[in-house]
Amino acid sequence: MADQFNLATVFRTVARTVPDQEVLVWRDRRLTYRELDQRVDGLAHFLAAQGLGCHTERSGLAGHESGQDHVGLYLRNGNEYLEGMLGAYRARATAVNVNYRYVEEELAYLLADARTTALVYHAEFAPRVAAIRDRLPDLRVLVQVADESGHDLLPGAVDYEEALRTPEPAGGMPEPSPDDLFVLYTGGTTGMPKGVLWRQDDIYVTSMGGTPFGTTEPHPSYDSIAEAARTANGGMVLLMALPFMHGAAQWSTFHTITNGGKIVLPHHVDHLDAADVLSTAVREGAVSIPIVGDAVARPLIDELERGSYDMSGVAAFNNGSAPLTPGVRDRLLELCPHMIVMDAAGSSETGLQMSSMSLKGMEAEAATFTPVPTTTVVDDLLTRVLEPGEGGGWLAQRGRVPLGYLGDEAKTARTFPVIGAERFSIPGDRADLLEDGRILLLGRDGVTINSGGEKIFVEEVERALAAHPAVRDVVVVGRPSERWGSEPVAVVQLAEGSDVTDEDLLAECGRHVARYKVPRAVVRVGSVERSPSGKADYRWARSRALAETGV
Repeated sequence: MADQFNLATVFRTVARTVPDQEVLVWRDRRLTYRELDQRVDGLAHFLAAQGLGCHTERSGLAGHESGQDHVGLYLRNGNEYLEGMLGAYRARATAVNVNYRYVEEELAYLLADARTTALVYHAEFAPRVAAIRDRLPDLRVLVQVADESGHDLLPGAVDYEEALRTPEPAGGMPEPSPDDLFVLYTGGTTGMPKGVLWRQDDIYVTSMGGTPFGTTEPHPSYDSIAEAARTANGGMVLLMALPFMHGAAQWSTFHTITNGGKIVLPHHVDHLDAADVLSTAVREGAVSIPIVGDAVARPLIDELERGSYDMSGVAAFNNGSAPLTPGVRDRLLELCPHMIVMDAAGSSETGLQMSSMSLKGMEAEAATFTPVPTTTVVDDLLTRVLEPGEGGGWLAQRGRVPLGYLGDEAKTARTFPVIGAERFSIPGDRADLLEDGRILLLGRDGVTINSGGEKIFVEEVERALAAHPAVRDVVVVGRPSERWGSEPVAVVQLAEGSDVTDEDLLAECGRHVARYKVPRAVVRVGSVERSPSGKADYRWARSRALAETGV
């Protein structure tokens, strides 16, 4: 019988196979697999000593329930993020990604929704943590990572490097299980973040390297993983400019680790510096650079056109999480004609579903992908799987799919329905199943705005704007953006006689949501049109937004 996998043991297997190879390079830090494994052990010991771990096994839980402690990772990129994930897994707790762009209100909601027991955070975020900690009764362990901000340790917090010196508890460490959770927080259809719960074995096999590239069968055993790492001649060098807090970055990282590869971070991790990304990639011999749509690709293209970089060693740009428009893709291939541009499609609720590959002179059709065997399209009524050429329906994933949404039984049932005795994941994308078996992705059925790879759920932004007393009604829609793909615009009905400025409205919005969610423009209307049931007419709102903003 084939092995089932957990991420902590996957890493340990590779670390013991290629201990002296580098796994992570950032600034002056060059950590080998052995060194990182030892640091992971220290953090795992600390968490276990605090009583964190697994308290109820998977067999005793429903799909939307967790029996493990949750360790929030409120960190920018660095070795601490990878150590935090693996340390939590090794203690049989689980890691929770925290968006460092969130303002206090959003941060408090996410940490409370995740019932976060421990939080590992960079010192620059200490004031924000201090402001909300009294609203989080489950949060009892704080681990602070020193940085350039100079903030002192919060009362009761433990310095990260000190925590890593914790010896193994007298009773020993628990044995991680393939049933242990991989948790990925994403936005929900109501605008509030939702935690997607995966078995680690399932997410590893579908999306994190458990199935070797170019095959459809997963590794049969840990011995197979060890052999792959041993024979990979040092593995691939991945330049990671994307935040580890996003699922796509975590998936790419573990793909690289499975083959004993190396992850290289640019010097700057608080913003995208295209010159820094490209010069680091060249210096460290990166083979692959993951990107997120036009928002990341355009600055890199501009810098390639301005500067002089020897990109001959970089074999691929791997795009995911946001569309890469054909014009931008073509510019990349013009500048780097030897490269492959890979486009991958998937979501937190499905894992990797399909991909396309473009080479100079052999560009893929826009939004058209080759699916993995478990990706399909089901009919509008969710009663059956469509046959090739039948046309449109819901993009779906079968086989290894998530357990559910943390704490939300009803949404779990809706998103992961049973069709013909088989469980599917159907998060809401529309797609056509073509005659040749490829899939044309049409987009999310709802009103989500994807801006530079960040999902913006309009109801959340509407609530933030409505907090201003002068706002009587508001609808938020997306408009095209050359850099971001799409950006939010607010269509607002104000109280009669109000003299509020656009700046005041946007400032109020910014007090409730992260900066990237704040609308780029305000369109004022006499009355917001809604249906008799009170639902917003987004088609009308979009037409007004486009007309008034000149798009």
